[in-house]
Amino acid sequence: MTITDHHDIFIGSTSDGWTFLLLNRPIHHATRILTGAGFTAREHQGRTVYLLPPETAEDAHERAGIAAYGLMTHTHDLVDLAWTTRPQPAGTTARPDVNIRINEGSVTASATTGQAQAVLAQHGFTNAGTARDFTLPDQLGETDALNTVVHTEAHLFSHGISVRVDLGIATVQDIPPAPPRPRSAPIPPTPPPSRGRSR
Repeated sequence: MTITDHHDIFIGSTSDGWTFLLLNRPIHHATRILTGAGFTAREHQGRTVYLLPPETAEDAHERAGIAAYGLMTHTHDLVDLAWTTRPQPAGTTARPDVNIRINEGSVTASATTGQAQAVLAQHGFTNAGTARDFTLPDQLGETDALNTVVHTEAHLFSHGISVRVDLGIATVQDIPPAPPRPRSAPIPPTPPPSRGRSR
């Protein structure tokens, strides 16, 4: 599995600015909901990926919100770590206060302010060489690491601290393939009904 496979719905961003949405279980009318919100469906390595191109950046937040609202009538198991769906004040090009990077199972972060550094520490990030650089312990499993990132980002956002999560997915072509489906065990033949003894 990869980080994109742990929840029913995963919303993320590629490094080159595409917003993508993955469904990890069938959801009734999902394609209609997503295309109605402006997403385009594309087959990619055994799964359907729903995409918003970089030129939709100004309204990606609204489109993803419409899609999530429609899908959440079927499940609340949703993660949104897309930096492209975070509203940016007009004309701002400032770098975020916190950068969180997920790369092949490791999670690192850098923070420019003391308040941001304190929030990272509250969620289990530890210093990695300098006061600005942090890492999550390697012994955390993938699910726990992902959930820590989700909670940390929400906590930072609640304090008005800007944050960008880099999923380590450079382009749409780098979105992980569908997880392998478990093989179904063969069904054993049904034994014939036993006959009662007659006298």
